Formats: sequence, structure tokens, C-alpha cells
Amino acid sequence: MTTPVAFLTGAAAGIGLATARELARRGYSLGLLDCNADALAAASDELQSTGAQVLSHTGDVGDLTFSEAALRNTARYFGRLDLLVNNAAWRELMSMRRITLESWEKTLKVCLTAPAFLARAAAEVMEPRRAGVIVNISSIRAFQPDGLAAAYVAAKGGLDSVTSDLASLYGRSGIRVFGIAPGAIDTMLSNDYTDATGASITADLRRSSEDDIPLGRWGKPEEIARLIAVLAGDDASYFAGTTIVVDGGWTRNGTPHSLKRRIAPQDF
Repeated sequence: MTTPVAFLTGAAAGIGLATARELARRGYSLGLLDCNADALAAASDELQSTGAQVLSHTGDVGDLTFSEAALRNTARYFGRLDLLVNNAAWRELMSMRRITLESWEKTLKVCLTAPAFLARAAAEVMEPRRAGVIVNISSIRAFQPDGLAAAYVAAKGGLDSVTSDLASLYGRSGIRVFGIAPGAIDTMLSNDYTDATGASITADLRRSSEDDIPLGRWGKPEEIARLIAVLAGDDASYFAGTTIVVDGGWTRNGTPHSLKRRIAPQDF
């Protein structure tokens, strides 16, 4: 049986690392890309210790010359490419009132431009075999903004649209393209909120959001990873062209749990 091959960006931590672990458990060989050299080396060592074959690339995903070369190098090294997971992200908590052009352009480059062009590069490798899967990691912020990260909202909204377009373009080539839009997931990107003095308010944010989430908690990277692995597999062979929301019910809930308990304590 031929070993499937996956290429993941932002692979050294959070959802990326959890997905790499899950794919390794399912028998994939892995091409990993991340800008954090030390974290990527540690992730690579860990995954190789489980028996997985790993090829690591340290650098900026927004540098398309580098990131596309890393993807093609992975495909050449392992002889195929079955799955691309566009997970890498970058953003500043900066409203449209204050964001700089540099920050805006960097966010779009990492969160929208790089995934689109890596998808194209992956498809070029996958099309001769008429098989492959491309997964774009979006965010519920694409449609539930809070005014704090204008460029990130724009990039993720654009990514959802590009996901649909890519699915339409490459579907007849046997390539499935879809997105995952996580809600509040316990990663570094969700733990950097500070107030005007620089003090962390992540705990306050967590309590507030957990009050809004019907399941009452933040998600774990492993929960997203398992879903990616399932939807990338043959059991989901008719799933394509859409972005699935994984947020514990947050965006479909209208009233915080604490208020519902006050209104109807017998029910909540």
C-alpha cells in the first residue's frame, strides 16, 4: 500500500501540529513548514519518533518562492502529494482605525495569498494522478467580526470565497477543496489578548466566550485535527466546495448561558 503524503503550513504548534500528529497516526508521510525553527525541529523529532517520515522546511509561508518550493520539494522527495493543509496564520489585533498598510499586506499575504498559490502549486502536482485534497483553515471571524482585526477578517473572508472557487476549478480533476472555520480554539493565537496597559485579558475573554458557547468551553486543536483527517479521507469523498464551522455552536447561539439561566433556570 502506498503511503499518503501531506504538506502542512504552520505545522510546529496549535492546529498544525495537532493535525500533523493525527495524520502521522493514520500513516501519512509529512512535509512541514513553519517559521519557528526551534519549534519545528522539536515537532519533527517528535513525529519521527513515532515512525513517521518527515521533511521539514523553516521559513516564511508568505515568501511564495520559498513556500511553493518547499511544497514541490516534499512531493519530489516522497514521490507524491495527497493532501495540503493551509493552516499558517498571522495577525495583529489592530482595528481599521489604526492598522498600518504593512500589517494589512502581511496578514493578507500569509492568510490569503499564500494559501491560494500553494493550492495552485499542490493542484499542479495532484492533477496528473487525478486525486488530492486541499484544506484551507479559515475562522469564524470571517463572518463574526469584532472590530479588532480588520485584515484578518478580510483575509479569512476572502479565503472562504477562494475555497469555493478552487473547488469549482479543480473538482473535475479529482481534487477536493474545502475549508474548516474553527471558533475559539486553545492555541497561542487565541491567548495574546491584552488591555491598553499591556496586561493579559485572555482569561476574561475566555470566560466571556465560554458563556456564549453552547458546549461551554473552548475547543482543542486535536478536535480540529481529527475532523481534518476524517474529511480528507475516502469516507468523505463527496465533501467539497464548502467551509464547515467548528465552534461548539457559538455562532448559532443568540444569548449567553448566564442570561438564559436567569431567564429560565428550570431549563438551563
